[in-house]
Amino acid sequence: MTTIRTRIRGVPLLPEAVMLALAVIAYFLFPYDLALLTRIMVMMLFVLSLDLVLGYAGIATLGHAALYGTGAYAAGLFAVHVSADPVTGLVVGAAAGAALALVSGLLLMRAHGLTLLMLSIAVTLICQEIANKARDLTGGADGLRGIRMEPVLGLFKFDFVGRTGFWYALAVLCVCYAVLKIVTLSPIGLSVRGIKDSAARMVAIGSPVYRRLVTIYTIGGAIAGVAGALAAQVTQLVSLEVYAFNLSAEALIMLILGGAGRLHGAIIGTLIFMVVHHVAASVDPFNWLFIIGALVLGIVFFVPAGMLGIPAALRNLIGRNGDARP
Repeated sequence: MTTIRTRIRGVPLLPEAVMLALAVIAYFLFPYDLALLTRIMVMMLFVLSLDLVLGYAGIATLGHAALYGTGAYAAGLFAVHVSADPVTGLVVGAAAGAALALVSGLLLMRAHGLTLLMLSIAVTLICQEIANKARDLTGGADGLRGIRMEPVLGLFKFDFVGRTGFWYALAVLCVCYAVLKIVTLSPIGLSVRGIKDSAARMVAIGSPVYRRLVTIYTIGGAIAGVAGALAAQVTQLVSLEVYAFNLSAEALIMLILGGAGRLHGAIIGTLIFMVVHHVAASVDPFNWLFIIGALVLGIVFFVPAGMLGIPAALRNLIGRNGDARP
């Protein structure tokens, strides 16, 4: 068994290949649920950005929706007033998310603990109130409407069924995942892991801790902005809900479920949360949160490392039982 596990781990990008294959299979198995599958991929992208910020760098935040929402509004406004090209809109969303992350990060990265959490929430509330007050520009509580998208790369039109939206979202997710993979394996990715483990030690060896945290927060903001822009383009609507607190909280739960600090953990956690949410809400629209709460409690108490930690937990359990036998 050990030899088999070693050989499996030696296969490069095996988890990524499996997840991509499952996404393609899901397209053919659930042709009438493409909107849900696309929404899941958008949330996967959003949780990946949170994983970079929290899982790798240890930046505790409950205001990640501010970056997502800003990217959504930026892409939506760009589509309405400038150009409806989807790819350019993604770049605009990424730039908006990164800009907000950079500006707010200069303040947030100087705070820690509860102060950081409260400041991150405050940034989201400020953005939400600005979007609400700027009714002539954003539509206020009615949402930003009139978003129309051109064909992707001038070739693939967005259809009512959602086929183009699915493949478009999958392509964007794969590209952003590859970017995050490179970032996490780069020197800055390794350094922020060290900062998460012990910021004092990183300062002692001369690492620019504050600058590295601002940089990684900005990169995470860019990816979150892409997620928001993608959501705006696929649904062709942006509302104040993109700044909702529950969006940040749910993303955190998804990350906990899958396992923070591992990119494919964010993918798995999002998939589990969204599927359980969809099934439980269809069975009982009023008490589905009970199922989610029970799932989170089970993970936190029994497998703190998330779903990806279940195999190791089972091996440890079997090993202890084997040692206890006479």
